[in-house]
Amino acid sequence: MLANDEHHPGTLPVQHMGSGHHAFLCYDEDAPGWDVLAAFVWSGLARGEKVIVFGPPRLTEAQIRSRLRDAPGLLVAAGYERAQLELSSMRELILPARQFTADRQWQRIVEECGAARDEGYTGLRTYIDMGWVADLGADLDMMMDRECRAGHLFTDGFYSEICAYDRRRFPRPVLEAMCRAHPQNLLPRLGHLRCRYGGGTLSVIGEADAATHGQLTLALAELLEDPAPPAGPLTVDLLHTGFLGAECASELVRLPGRAPAHRSVRIRCSERHATLLRRLGADPATLDVTG
Repeated sequence: MLANDEHHPGTLPVQHMGSGHHAFLCYDEDAPGWDVLAAFVWSGLARGEKVIVFGPPRLTEAQIRSRLRDAPGLLVAAGYERAQLELSSMRELILPARQFTADRQWQRIVEECGAARDEGYTGLRTYIDMGWVADLGADLDMMMDRECRAGHLFTDGFYSEICAYDRRRFPRPVLEAMCRAHPQNLLPRLGHLRCRYGGGTLSVIGEADAATHGQLTLALAELLEDPAPPAGPLTVDLLHTGFLGAECASELVRLPGRAPAHRSVRIRCSERHATLLRRLGADPATLDVTG
């Protein structure tokens, strides 16, 4: 984990990545990120978006295709057939230019967005493995400048992008700077849970299920035991929680009864999670439902 990764304010699971997001993903051999890519591709196809994958340059197209077979259903195969899903490379994108410049890459992305609009897609999303930097012999500072100044690509909400960094191929200071430069920071794998506390709010990010129940239980206990929380209610934020299992939901239902007498508890959640919590006996007055 990067030093600043745990506290990134835009941390979210890939399933919650939306149009207009510019997200950082750091992967390694322990969390290779293929499940994240498959989910990203599947979601884009399901939403009617055009999807372009710029995979690791060291892998062939056949190898990348094989790693996308974990995506559920037939959407990926159908995406290839109707060219809604394309596999490409940074070399191909910037042609006829041979050397990378931010301006050339931005120009081509804008062109691809225009083509996607003309073809009736609801958006364009790309997955860019940053191995292209070494493959093209590009300057690291030039790449980092591009990442810091790319905001104009996302302003209208049509385009979204994952920039995937292999932590074994980039210096740690570069990874930490790029994590900070991206508005969104993706969890490294599906089924992962991250609990982040600050200002009286516990953010539960990712999957709260049987596998992560112990992690959530510990985080809730630490929330209640904070010796000097700020005034006002203690809040559990589930807006970036994916799956919420019954066992974890039951812990949340019991939370108000375990809180100190002078502190109230609020649970900020979607209607989907609120429905489960109510069925398990949550007091509707404790729920702040959004969406």
